[in-house]
Amino acid sequence: MSVTVILPNDVLTDQGGDVPKRVLEQVALEGFKSGQLTIAQVRRILGFDSRLQAHEFLASHGVSWVDYDDGELELETETLRWLIP
Repeated sequence: MSVTVILPNDVLTDQGGDVPKRVLEQVALEGFKSGQLTIAQVRRILGFDSRLQAHEFLASHGVSWVDYDDGELELETETLRWLIP
């Protein structure tokens, strides 16, 4: 499925830069922040070749891509303590 967004010409000419790209970026950011999109979906929407690019994109917009709950964080912490005495 594809989506077409129609914006008035004056909106497009009043904005600097690549408006379609910025619209996609906002969709990806808001979708990820709300939990509706995964990192893989963000990567595909924005045409990134790797997860690292998606992580960098999110980080550059102040969005954390690490989504640990308290139990997962504690497990990771314990594993690191075991690996690094």
